[in-house]
Amino acid sequence: MNAGAHDGRQQDPRPGPVPARARIEDVAAAAGVSMKTVSRVLNNEPGVREATRLRVREAVAALNYRPDPSARSLAGNRSYLVALLYDNPSPNYLMEVVTGVVDACEAHHYGMVMQPVAHRAPGCVEAVDALLSGARLDGLILTPPLTDSDALLDRLDQRGIPFACISPYKREGRIGVTLDEHDAVCELVAHLVALGHRRIGHVRGHPDHGASEWRLAGYRTALRRAGLRYDPELVVPGEFSFDSGLESGRRLLSLQPRPTAIFAANDDMAAGVMRAASEMGLRVPAEVSVCGFDNTPIAKHIFPQLTTVQQPTRDMAQVATMQLLAAIRDRGAGSMVHMPYALQLRDSTGPAPPD
Repeated sequence: MNAGAHDGRQQDPRPGPVPARARIEDVAAAAGVSMKTVSRVLNNEPGVREATRLRVREAVAALNYRPDPSARSLAGNRSYLVALLYDNPSPNYLMEVVTGVVDACEAHHYGMVMQPVAHRAPGCVEAVDALLSGARLDGLILTPPLTDSDALLDRLDQRGIPFACISPYKREGRIGVTLDEHDAVCELVAHLVALGHRRIGHVRGHPDHGASEWRLAGYRTALRRAGLRYDPELVVPGEFSFDSGLESGRRLLSLQPRPTAIFAANDDMAAGVMRAASEMGLRVPAEVSVCGFDNTPIAKHIFPQLTTVQQPTRDMAQVATMQLLAAIRDRGAGSMVHMPYALQLRDSTGPAPPD
């Protein structure tokens, strides 16, 4: 029997009053600073001493303060909203990008919307124009192949809206993030050569992606450095999707003589190549080695686990977003940041089979 029943009184089932939402004035009072200083800390603006910045952040956490988006927008003449534009068939890559963008936006109290854009569609540029006209956006993050669409980039320049690019082919005069994909592939193919492979196939990426050109160039450079002849028959087109990797894997593995190793331009296509090998009764890596690029989650989810290049996609998206937010605060700010890569050598590559 509960206490309310024991003393004859009924408990009031109604919840208590909802605590008042903390205001910026409350944060300022708790931190002993002005409201303008709180605003500068929340927007990561320069000119605030580190001790003051820490005190404000502690007050924000203690009061569970959340900025009012509409009030911030009115006060700062900004929407505090950015858009991620994408047209990429790899769900693994896109999820990593989204996570990185969201992380950066949340850290800077920005909102993010996503918008698919068919870059080959006749109305691609007009669709982005309509988005910018219908939504009050502070800036855009572009993913490949939109990063390499001259018509779209020209229109964004004309409109004067800040935007950041992830892995653009043309980098001069742009802000965002990039990675030396050419050298990364050189190292990866050199690994295959060191294992004794001499007939190495390549599944190219989407023809409209700048990354496809960098990765093909790295493949060719590695062959040349190893004294191996470039054979166009060993290079087949792909679309950065599992299905295109499956189809291209079947083509390459049907050649006579077939390649003893295949480098696919991303992990999704590499997974498709491994499926093709399995269908044809070929063991990976005993009879054919397979490697990819990106190190997306699928690289560890397949068996054997995939040798690939660690492209820190999530971190790259986060850094690109931070460059965009810097440009929004100061139109002269932002830069093209170069990110490191690393080979991830796993069980899908091994010594070349004997002749």
